[in-house]
Amino acid sequence: MELSDFDYDLPASFIAQTPVEPRDASRLMVLDRAAGTVAHRHFRDIGDYLRPGDVLVMNDTRVIPARLWGHKARTGGKVELLLLARREAQTWEALAGGSGVRVGTVVEVDGQPGLQATVLEDLGEARRLIRFNQPLTPLLEQVGQVPLPPYIHERLRDRERYQTVYAHRPGSAAAPTAGLHFTPDLLVQLRAKGVGLAYVTLHIGLDTFAPVTETKVEEHVIHTEWCELSAETARQINEARLAGGRVVAVGTTSVRVLESAALTLQPPLPGGESEGEACPWQAVRAWEGPTSLYILPGYRFRVVEALITNFHLPRSTLLMLVSAFAGRERMLAAYETAKQEGYRFFSFGDAMLIY
Repeated sequence: MELSDFDYDLPASFIAQTPVEPRDASRLMVLDRAAGTVAHRHFRDIGDYLRPGDVLVMNDTRVIPARLWGHKARTGGKVELLLLARREAQTWEALAGGSGVRVGTVVEVDGQPGLQATVLEDLGEARRLIRFNQPLTPLLEQVGQVPLPPYIHERLRDRERYQTVYAHRPGSAAAPTAGLHFTPDLLVQLRAKGVGLAYVTLHIGLDTFAPVTETKVEEHVIHTEWCELSAETARQINEARLAGGRVVAVGTTSVRVLESAALTLQPPLPGGESEGEACPWQAVRAWEGPTSLYILPGYRFRVVEALITNFHLPRSTLLMLVSAFAGRERMLAAYETAKQEGYRFFSFGDAMLIY
């Protein structure tokens, strides 16, 4: 497949700069794959499309204040550090902004006297492996700021609006934005209807925003992220499916966790998979570890039966994933409809339900 197959034109005016209030007042495009129909609702109406016995699977990761500022201890030159992943208690992988941030550079971190970061390794481009001289996690709320995607230019007044209401496991550099539309009241209403709520964890790195640059999309090497599916969540999913309920993934990150766990039990077929092939019902089990699952059209979904997602960037792996779920031409047509109807795109934008 060509990268151009996943491109579309999006004027900047469609990119949401601020979240709507309340959260569930965002718009909801409902795409019925079997009927080929599109409906226009609001997110608060999503319960109309969920049935008792369905289970929502949500990513409970929490965005950390991963953006730090400082200066070089020797020269005073300004440095920006964007934490990507913790390797050990005091060692992190980070993006380093500033000139001459080389191996051996010592950075004095602003906001906490005595806190230093030493560059241990150049990981290529702006990535660095850095070690702090004391545990950083207890200090992050004091010295760090929550990073926003590069396409958001407005200042966020309440940084909790870039967290889901159920976020509680710190570790992400970006939010699982499909979950930003849920309110506590809406979740209570869905539970009262008989919809199950289950949680997985995937800590999101900033590579999720990186565009694919290879002409042939199959040649792209996707980023690796840590994830976990607990025994309790596996039980909820398996019981729901045995009883005829659907697994509804909230966001592409939940999809990657669920499908990664399933692939530990049923690897891809030798020679690849054919688009449109049905995949037999399959149980899942508890699993954790790194995933680099790259989902392209032709992938056979083993667990996910419905998907709640936002509108994604052109040429992104996220657009490729939803194209695998609903069909590339159908998704691009839906995006054109979204533009005609004035939907808001990307992280603070509106939502889609695909089933």
